[in-house]
Amino acid sequence: MTEPDPLIALSGLEGVPSAVAAARDAVDAVLRDRGLRRIAPELQARALLDAARANAELSADPEGLLPGAVRAAGELHDLAGSILRAPGQAIARAHTLVAHGLVPPDQLGRIRPEAGERLAGLQRLLTAPSEAPGLVLAAVAHAELATVAPFGVGDGIVARVVEQAVLVARGVDPLGVVPVPVGHRDLGEEYRARLTGYAEVSGVGPWIAYVARAVTRAAERLAIRLGESAP
Repeated sequence: MTEPDPLIALSGLEGVPSAVAAARDAVDAVLRDRGLRRIAPELQARALLDAARANAELSADPEGLLPGAVRAAGELHDLAGSILRAPGQAIARAHTLVAHGLVPPDQLGRIRPEAGERLAGLQRLLTAPSEAPGLVLAAVAHAELATVAPFGVGDGIVARVVEQAVLVARGVDPLGVVPVPVGHRDLGEEYRARLTGYAEVSGVGPWIAYVARAVTRAAERLAIRLGESAP
């Protein structure tokens, strides 16, 4: 008997379907209307840098973690290529990029034993086929990594990078140009509150709907940036 897909149930929680649809429309609109299906390399680099800066700003040590956030953003597409196929390797690689120089080399990418069971469950979610929207999977991956904190240093940045990697891999933002951490930074107080609430069953739906709003906000920010740079 086929196991039920837990992501399908999460996709139907109150407020989630409409928020996810709005986020997908916002991303599709900026990709289509701004012609980003042929994005210039300099615009892509700028979007990745914007995401990295916002990602670091959301951490407890923005200055110290900025280089790692930039390194991880630079490998976003490589991480996206393996996040659904070999998620354990992708997550470990993300931590190696983020925490390089901040922890001993033998601790890079090494998961704390007490986090192993939750991370194994996340890896099963990432590798299992699902008809649920990619944004739902990305939101769950983000929250699991951020709340379980499997490494001890740089976990929030890893969580946000993995979220972006899933969005790329599942085709929500195939070019990886929507700076989702910018959306989280702009909604900072709600971001922290919804992430804390994820620990309760009643908070899972609000968290996913919140992530959708953050993606929408990031897409709107990208549209403004593109408008400012247009000739």
